[in-house]
Amino acid sequence: MRTSFDFSPLSRSSVGFEHLFDLLDSASRLAPNDNWPPYDIVRVGENQYRIAMSVAGFAPDEITITHEQQMLTVTGAKAGEDDTEYLYRGIAARNFERRFQLADFVTVTGANLANGLLKIDLVREIPEQMKPRRIEIHQAEALSAGEASKQIEGEKHAA
Repeated sequence: MRTSFDFSPLSRSSVGFEHLFDLLDSASRLAPNDNWPPYDIVRVGENQYRIAMSVAGFAPDEITITHEQQMLTVTGAKAGEDDTEYLYRGIAARNFERRFQLADFVTVTGANLANGLLKIDLVREIPEQMKPRRIEIHQAEALSAGEASKQIEGEKHAA
């Protein structure tokens, strides 16, 4: 049973969140996919993350990592047909494509493949003008009692 959500009440009372509502809408429409290859997402530091994917049987030249806008795509394609006769094949060597939606200002800093694990390092670098900053409040000089009582009177004109 598929449930559809209506985000229009939220979009009527918000400004600038259209991208978020589009993401939620597209995520609810995605067909269930297989969970292969398995992966972990780890927070390494305050603004540092790592994606670790199990890609046993793939060489570094058979894996492509693409980062464009806010989408990270990891694709694995075996180079050629394996003509080995397997009695039992438990290591899945099928082609795959895994997509990760990245938050604003998250960039890929590196990737390495060791012991069947592909590790992709990410960092979130917020530009200086986007970081919260403290605004100094200046004290205005208060008027003395004598200055407050002075009034400027103009000439009265006949109506």
